[in-house]
Amino acid sequence: MNAINSISEFHRLLSLTEPRHPLVSVINLAESIFLEDEIWKGFVNRFYCVALKREARGKIRYGQQHYDYDKGVLSFTAPNQVQQLDLQNMECGSGYLLIFHPDFLLQHTLANSIHHYGFFDYAVNEALHLSADEEDDLITILHKIDKECQHIDKHTQEIILTQIESLLKYSNRFYERQFLTRKNNNSALLVRFEQLIDDYFKGDVQGLLTVQHVATQMNLSPNYLSDLLRIHTGQNTQQHIHEKLIANAKEKLSTTSLSVSEIAYTLGFEHAQSFSTLFKKKTNLSPLEFRQAFN
Repeated sequence: MNAINSISEFHRLLSLTEPRHPLVSVINLAESIFLEDEIWKGFVNRFYCVALKREARGKIRYGQQHYDYDKGVLSFTAPNQVQQLDLQNMECGSGYLLIFHPDFLLQHTLANSIHHYGFFDYAVNEALHLSADEEDDLITILHKIDKECQHIDKHTQEIILTQIESLLKYSNRFYERQFLTRKNNNSALLVRFEQLIDDYFKGDVQGLLTVQHVATQMNLSPNYLSDLLRIHTGQNTQQHIHEKLIANAKEKLSTTSLSVSEIAYTLGFEHAQSFSTLFKKKTNLSPLEFRQAFN
């Protein structure tokens, strides 16, 4: 897999001059020309990228699917995510790319907190659709970062990181707004989610139900699904799965004569002890204590 290792190399591939700062840059898409380089057919960046596309059109491949993107979207990619660009069907339009290397975050709180922003692991089709006001807010921050890159001194890193952190916090707010304003579509997703879990436990269970399995069945990234559920229900995907699993366990403990080991197996556990540990953590009772109390 081809890798774009530096901010400088990325600038070259977009026909841009050398970046002012070696670890962070704000790129104006209107001034960029993608070189017809083989690298775009399959590549990974070694840095974070926040893309605000205003009138860009084209296709990008993420995982096993192609997605169209159009104007007014904000998307995020973390280092080492596999991507492909279709340069034959792409128009850069206008917009901005904020790119920054993980090394730029070292010795700053953002080095740890950036992992809490789940949208860096969302799929491309789960991009944030901005209102005009939201777009203006983010562009103002990008302009401040770009201006700060023009004169580097001992204050530059702290000032830029403060602006990046602000941009991420705004993006988090805007994503929560999007989860709520797309209520009808999200309601259908929530119903489908509940049905998928119910069907899994009603069928011939093959191993523990995982967040990845549910997300794949719903054509969503695991982080997007968990964030959507958290906004609407207060619980992430794993918590919902555990809730359903415990509910099924309680039913089997109270209505059947199956042993704890047999119940653990029917729920996907390889080891009964793992099931007992989770059950007690969630109910404050062991499976046998629950059965005895119920009886």
